[in-house]
Amino acid sequence: MRKFSLVCVLMICIAILPAKAQGDAKAKAVLDNMSKKVKSLKTLKANFEFKITGGKVKESKKGNISVKGEKYHVELGSQEIICDNKTIWTYNKDAKEVQVNNFNPAEQSMSPAKFLTNSYEKDYKYTYKGEKKEKGKTLDFIELTPNDKNSKASKVELMVDKATSIVSSGTIYEKNGNKIEYFIKDFKSDTNIPDTYFTWDSKAHAGVEVVDLR
Repeated sequence: MRKFSLVCVLMICIAILPAKAQGDAKAKAVLDNMSKKVKSLKTLKANFEFKITGGKVKESKKGNISVKGEKYHVELGSQEIICDNKTIWTYNKDAKEVQVNNFNPAEQSMSPAKFLTNSYEKDYKYTYKGEKKEKGKTLDFIELTPNDKNSKASKVELMVDKATSIVSSGTIYEKNGNKIEYFIKDFKSDTNIPDTYFTWDSKAHAGVEVVDLR
């Protein structure tokens, strides 16, 4: 089973960047609408389910994510990742340890946060694969292919709710045979989230060991 400390790379980097990838017009229209919708929101919150399958690897967890501008806070089991767009705090509750790193969006990979924005567009080519019906929703099916041949992913699939322009789910197909799935649920926008929720509160975490890797 993968440790979440290794999976955290998948959970960060939410800056909304302009589209730079190559792709067909239909896919671009869907992604542009998604970007426009997310940029119009002051904050967003969502629950998600995270699954890894393939080979001997099987893992399933549930979590939640909060985003405010370029800041985010992810909770997944006993792990938390907090980012104020300058610093990342990775908190392991079981170990009572928090690792501190500088935030570098260039080092980040696909994540629920990216699924809720268009910040992945510069790294992928995109293709519109048609519509799908799921639980009463009409979804636009977008396939993304990494520009980087050294990417661990062979392709990424996005399902975008046609009515809301918000991603419903995303699937990463890794070259090693693993499949990583995210299902976005209970999406809420423009809720009141204080800025302090996106920074580490040392007073509220007395006794936690701080490992500063900056």
